Amino acid sequence: MSIKSILAKPFAAWEVARYNQQLNTPHAAQDRIFRYLLKTGAATTFGRDHRFGSIRNYEDFKRQVPIRDYEGLKPYIELIIAGNDNVLWKGHPKYFAKTSGTTSGVKYIPVSFESIGHQVQAARLALQYYNHESGRTKWVDGKMIFLQGSPAMDDVGGIPTGRLSGITYHEVPAYLLKNRKPTYDVNCIEDWETKVDRIVEETMHEDMTLLSGIAPWMIMYFEKLLEKTGKRTVSDVFPNLELYVHGGVNFEPYQETFDRFIGKKIAYIETYPASEGFIAFQHSQAGDGLVLHVDGGIFYEFIQAEEVHQPQADRISLRDVELGVNYAVILNTNAGLWGYNIGDTVRFLSKDPYRLVVTGRIKHFISAFGEHVIGEEVENAMVAALKSTGAQVREFTVAPMIQVDEGLPYHEWLVDFEVMPDDLSVFCQCLDAEMRKRNIYYDDLIKGGVLQPLKVTLLEDNAFRKFMESQGKLGGQNKIPRLSNDRKMADTLWKWRR
Repeated sequence: MSIKSILAKPFAAWEVARYNQQLNTPHAAQDRIFRYLLKTGAATTFGRDHRFGSIRNYEDFKRQVPIRDYEGLKPYIELIIAGNDNVLWKGHPKYFAKTSGTTSGVKYIPVSFESIGHQVQAARLALQYYNHESGRTKWVDGKMIFLQGSPAMDDVGGIPTGRLSGITYHEVPAYLLKNRKPTYDVNCIEDWETKVDRIVEETMHEDMTLLSGIAPWMIMYFEKLLEKTGKRTVSDVFPNLELYVHGGVNFEPYQETFDRFIGKKIAYIETYPASEGFIAFQHSQAGDGLVLHVDGGIFYEFIQAEEVHQPQADRISLRDVELGVNYAVILNTNAGLWGYNIGDTVRFLSKDPYRLVVTGRIKHFISAFGEHVIGEEVENAMVAALKSTGAQVREFTVAPMIQVDEGLPYHEWLVDFEVMPDDLSVFCQCLDAEMRKRNIYYDDLIKGGVLQPLKVTLLEDNAFRKFMESQGKLGGQNKIPRLSNDRKMADTLWKWRR
């Protein structure tokens, strides 16, 4: 073991003990952040527009700062791009994180000097908790793959601008730089197929101990790695591989596929980063859910998901959340986001500490017949069906089939299997039964003769990659929507039916 891996143990113990103090007093941490945000924000254009100086408590804040999405924030972003200082937060943003919008086109999310520091801190904490709990730190001596977007920055209003994963490339601590792969030049390659090929060439002879990236794109890396090396499993190529850090999509549907590719047991660490802030991370290999990052420069608010678009929706702080309720997440951050609806939904599993699971996206649901199916339900149903039948999946999505030539409408599941089920009809029956168990409205529609049981449409190998490439969204942080209330994506995917 190197000096670095030896020192990693006491350093992890110190960081974990320090952060546990915040987890044990979450409301004090949130109150402190709330006061700091208001005090700092009072000197900004936004703070003056919303009379921050007169806010004395959370009730005042709710009255004076409405919930908004990017469209509501856009006039302030335009002021920043025009060169104005102290608009949403003190000074100027350090970066703009560029994300794809629907009505807004490209969105420019401000990232301040403080907020990017908290992004790095949360990622480090996830690893420190693993080091402390497992006592295994030898992995820090090996190489690490970060499969991410290009770190090349554009210039928007004089502010470096890029995808969040590309931004974080520039914030990696110096002591990790020589351990990370791929190199800067390879990371800047725009064509994803070419980029992954080059990453394989750069890493195949290295001692890789940590992998990080969105699951579907990591599977693509595995396939190319094994094809290039002729090895049977990833662990045959990287015998010291110990960790996979993931986030952005629910990992459970990919678990069996990863286990088969890797060929040995490794640790999986889930994180919940967003361009708007680092929200939660896995702090233990035992137990479910992610611990809320209560001391990360974010003051959290929540609205019950079904009420989020109602003008008088009940808006609560962390103190008042209840277990088992599906909430929309509202952020107030030290980058100048105020009452900002990020579009994600979560459900709390515990209050001591606050642990949650991500349940989906506000805009990603199916309710063509009043069933209001959400991402968590389809993902959990798929996981159960895969386990029951031994199948493995590369990717899938769900959409309503309303116009049918004969019979009743249904939910269509478009699936690219890594390993096909032995009997597709048995798989469909299992999947439908799991959905009916998880969503009583869907079950009622089946019983009432409004819908027929779901159907699975088989797609050719790597159909979703071809779809994403056709949309100019192959690789990086781009993710397949798990479900849609229309057929725009489903109808396009039909060209890759088996």
